[in-house]
Amino acid sequence: MIKVVRGNPTPEELAAALAVVRARAAAASAVPPGAPTPRDSWSDPSRVAAHSVPRPGPASWTRTYWPG
Repeated sequence: MIKVVRGNPTPEELAAALAVVRARAAAASAVPPGAPTPRDSWSDPSRVAAHSVPRPGPASWTRTYWPG
């Protein structure tokens, strides 16, 4: 629901504003069927594989943190 908080728009101004809002909403939700959804960067396996594996040593457990 859209509510006019201030001012007194004419019916033509209100119709134009609603047309823009509806067009933007339709464009944002227009995803072709079968199109792959974009993957969030935190779940991208290439982000994890880009880092090298810690080398063995006395303090190797401290290098197991994956920054990101």
